[in-house]
Amino acid sequence: MLHFGIQYANKRCSVKGEFDNIPIVDLSGLANEASEQDRAAAVAALKAALETSGFAYLSNHGVPEDLVERMRQMNVATHALPEEEKAALKINEFHRGYMPMSTSTIVTSSVAKVTKPNQSESLMVMHEVPEGAPHAGEPLQGPNQFPESLPEVEQTAKAYMAEMTKLGARIAEGLAEALGLPRDWFAPHFQDPTLFLRLLHYPEQKDEEELFGSAPHTDYGFVTLLKQDNVGGLEVRNKRGDWIPAPPIEGTFVMNVGDILAKWSNGRFVSTPHRVKNLSRRDRYSQPFFYDPSMRALVECPAQMLEAGETPQMQPVLYGEYLLERLNKNYDYRKKTS
Repeated sequence: MLHFGIQYANKRCSVKGEFDNIPIVDLSGLANEASEQDRAAAVAALKAALETSGFAYLSNHGVPEDLVERMRQMNVATHALPEEEKAALKINEFHRGYMPMSTSTIVTSSVAKVTKPNQSESLMVMHEVPEGAPHAGEPLQGPNQFPESLPEVEQTAKAYMAEMTKLGARIAEGLAEALGLPRDWFAPHFQDPTLFLRLLHYPEQKDEEELFGSAPHTDYGFVTLLKQDNVGGLEVRNKRGDWIPAPPIEGTFVMNVGDILAKWSNGRFVSTPHRVKNLSRRDRYSQPFFYDPSMRALVECPAQMLEAGETPQMQPVLYGEYLLERLNKNYDYRKKTS
């Protein structure tokens, strides 16, 4: 059925955390040329989805499907490179480059006690930092690394990230309106957005292994926009503790709320636990894009959003400090050794 721009495959969502399906939200109403009526419907759809499950499939998102497919192909090609060529791209201090299998462990997970590393390898790409930029050399402000033998990876990643950044900005406008704020309220906090594109490869796992491609966790940023291949393996946990499959749907991205947006919204939007376990007997590839605020952005709950008697659930925090604390704990290469 279709209701306020939200389509459900089977059952209807009701209250926060109680869901059996992830809704499909039509984003065409957020386009510049959309009518006010269509825009209001899209905003209402986002609001309902993110207040209930914190997840949504996004259709009519505006990112060219041929570019999405090229990015998938480049992801597969990157991980098919010889090990020595991938190793030459070893992740640098700016969190850009290749991360081998089993080198990230989500110890900051608030969902489960995670002690075993994720069964995945990835190439991490972040926002470009122009040479001579005032903030060059600061934490997370440095050069990307791409395979020299596959120049198409760099070209495609830059084009893909440009389109995804535009999509992230449109979504941020819709989220501001969903919270009763001016459409451009988030814009100053994203003047120099912190962007991540992670090209992930999950090998086949055996049923009996007590391991995860990605252990149960919540994301710690603003929003995640995921393109997964046709293998499946992503699951989302509802209030009852059930793990709900989030299979791929052609022509859509999976969007989810991160912890910082949940805090920014004073708990109105929910950051929902999710995990990946690849039991398909095939390799799985995905390309999550993380749209996050500037490292220098001060994140605090807007007073004009609070209702009478309501107080902020979070203390103001600089996004860069918040982010670095989590990266330093979760990635082997950033952990200090004696």
